[in-house]
This record gives sequence, structure tokens and C-alpha cells, in this order.
Amino acid sequence: MRGAVPRLSLTLLAAESGARLCAIIHYLVRGQLGWFGLTVACLVPGYAAQLLSILWFRADGHAPGCCLLALHLLQLGLWKRYWDVLRAAAKTGDGAGELLAQLGDVCVLRLLEALLQTLPHLLLQTYVVVAVDPTGFIPGVSAGLSLLSLAWALVTYSYFTFLLKPGHLSPPAAVILCLLLWRTGMLGTRVLALVLFARLYSFWVFAVAGLHWLLMSFWLGAQQTDIVAQPCRWRLFNCLLGAVYIFCYINVRPGPSRTRVTVFYAVST
Repeated sequence: MRGAVPRLSLTLLAAESGARLCAIIHYLVRGQLGWFGLTVACLVPGYAAQLLSILWFRADGHAPGCCLLALHLLQLGLWKRYWDVLRAAAKTGDGAGELLAQLGDVCVLRLLEALLQTLPHLLLQTYVVVAVDPTGFIPGVSAGLSLLSLAWALVTYSYFTFLLKPGHLSPPAAVILCLLLWRTGMLGTRVLALVLFARLYSFWVFAVAGLHWLLMSFWLGAQQTDIVAQPCRWRLFNCLLGAVYIFCYINVRPGPSRTRVTVFYAVST
């Protein structure tokens, strides 16, 4: 099962990247330079995940050479990590601890890249389809693949945290499918609601999203999340996670999360 997860992740990542490239070419050919520039700008935050990947390679004792740096510069660093996981799974099987560590690294990095890069791209393409060009096939396909890829990144993160629990085996495919449907529906409705609100009320959407962001950030601070030790970084972490909570819930604390999930959905609904 652990070999199937990175294989599907790599496939979705390739499909999403290909659709994004088609959207960029689409706007350029049609002379829509504004949407072209915004779509290209959505690529920039993804370099945070690429930089972190290089730092983790160095921390693991792998000095990044020119080839590895070039792959990360082209935003192909996670492709390299998925390929390494697939090769390790083929050689050692699913039970190796090193394979689990590699899978964990790429799941966390992919989630970070999806939140920083895929999510803004999804919002932009959804707005184009809803408010600008309802018949736009390429932006629609790009938005759909971005939604599916983002939902899968959240599922693979949950899958990895599930494997970390003592005595837990790989969850069955039915459980993963249910998680994917839940994440896709939750993200899709949230993104569509924000886009429709922006279509009707223009820049007031930033006020609504900002209020939600502040509320979630203060709520995270009240929980005394100790995942980050330094006070300044702890506040920054809560602020960043509060922005993510505008769209979805991510559990970052050990232990049962039923109460926190209930509070989140009670506020967000």
C-alpha cells in the first residue's frame, strides 16, 4: 500500500503541473496577461517547500549537487523524493523504517507545497471559471486537478500520521477513498463559497477571510500548541496555520482531536 500512495501522488502531481502549464500557455496565447501573470505568481510560494527539501537533504547527509539543485530550481525536487520512495519500496518492501521516514518527509513537503502553491492556484482558476470565463475548459480542468491534488496531499498527510501511531497498519483503500471524498467536498465547497462571495461583494471577501483568520489564530494560541518552542516562531506558526484553517482543518497536536474538530466545524459552518 505504501508503494501505491507515492505512485498515485506522483501521478496527480504530474497531472496538476501539466494542467497548470497549459493554463499559463492558454492565457499567454489569448493575450490575457493579467491572468497569465497571476498564474505564474502562484508558482513562487512553492519554492519554500523546495528550499526546505534541500535543507532536509543536507540534514540527512546528502550534499546537494548541481543536479539536485537544478531539480529543485525547476520545482522538481518532490518528484525526485517520490522517485526515491518508489525505488526504496521496490528494494526493501513496505516494512522498512527508512522507507517510512522518506515517505513522511515527502508527505509533509507535498502538503506544504500544496497549501502554498496549489491552493492559491485553485482559488485563482476557480474565480476565472466562475466570474470571467464560464466556458473556459483549460482553467476548469486546472482548477479540478488542483482541487484533487490538494485533497490528496491532505489525505497522504493523514495517512502518514496514521502510520506513526504504535501498532497501526496501513489503512484499507476504502478508508483512504472516504478521506479523499471528504477532503475534496470540504475544500470544494469552501473555495466555491469564497469565490462566489468575491464575485458578489468584491474586496469584502478579504474582510471576511481576515476575520476568520484572526479567530482561528487566537483559537490556536489559546490551545498552547507546543509544536514550536520559540515564542516568536510559535506565534508565526499559529498565524500561518490560522490562514490554512480558513479552508480546512489539520491536526497538529497529539491525542484525540474530536473536540477540536467539533469546535472548528461549529465555527466554520
